[in-house]
Amino acid sequence: MRTDALLSRFGYCSRREVAQWLKRGRVIRNGVPVKSPNEKVEPEDVLIDGEPVEFPHGLYVALNKPLGCTCSHKEEGELVYDLLPEQWLRRNPAVNTVGRLDKETSGLLLLTDDGAFEHAQTSPKRHVPKVYAFTTECPVPPEAVAQFASGEFMLQGERTPCLPAELELTGDCEGRLTLHEGRYHQVRRMLAAVGAPVLTLQRIEIGPLKLADLHLEPGEWVAIDPAIFAR
Repeated sequence: MRTDALLSRFGYCSRREVAQWLKRGRVIRNGVPVKSPNEKVEPEDVLIDGEPVEFPHGLYVALNKPLGCTCSHKEEGELVYDLLPEQWLRRNPAVNTVGRLDKETSGLLLLTDDGAFEHAQTSPKRHVPKVYAFTTECPVPPEAVAQFASGEFMLQGERTPCLPAELELTGDCEGRLTLHEGRYHQVRRMLAAVGAPVLTLQRIEIGPLKLADLHLEPGEWVAIDPAIFAR
C-alpha cells in the first residue's frame, strides 16, 4: 500500500496533507522516516506519531449506546458517531453501525468499516439472535409467550409473520425478548400489539456477545474480535 493511501484509508489525514506529515517525520517504517507519499509500506511495519496503525485489518467495535443518540450520519441532534474518535469517521470505507437502535433504545451496538461483516450480521438469512430487556406500561399477557413463539404472529402492515421469538417474562411488566430478525421497531410493535406498550428498552445481547460481559458504561466502546460471530 502506498503511504498516502495508507494515511487516507485509515483516517489520519487527506492525501493533500501527506507531504506535510512526512516532512515532520510523523510516519516511521522499521525505524526509518518515510520520505515519499509513493513509498510502499505494510501497515504492520509503520508507526504514526509513535503508535501502530489503528485497526489495520478492519474496525470492529461494540458500543454501549446511550439513550438519546441516533444511529445516523445525517440527522440532527446527538448521533452515535459523535461518541467515536474523529479519526474513525475519516476512514475509507466509512464506519457504520451494524443495524440500528432507535433513539429511545439503549444497549449493545456494533460498528464496523467492513461491509461484508455488516451484511453478514444483518442478513435475514443468518437469523443472528438479539436479546432485548424491556419494561412495559401494562402487564404482558402470559399467552404472548406462545403467540410470539408460534411463527404465526403478524404485525400490522406486514405481509409475512414474524419468525419465532422467545419471550421470557421476569415480572408482570418486564422481561426479555429474543429476536432472530430485525424488522422496524419490532420489539415495540410486538409488545404494543399484545397491549403492553414499551416503557424502556435495552439490547443486551447480539449473537455470542453479551453487554454484561463487556463492562461498558453508556457511551463507552471496546474493540471486539469478529471471529466470535463465525463460531
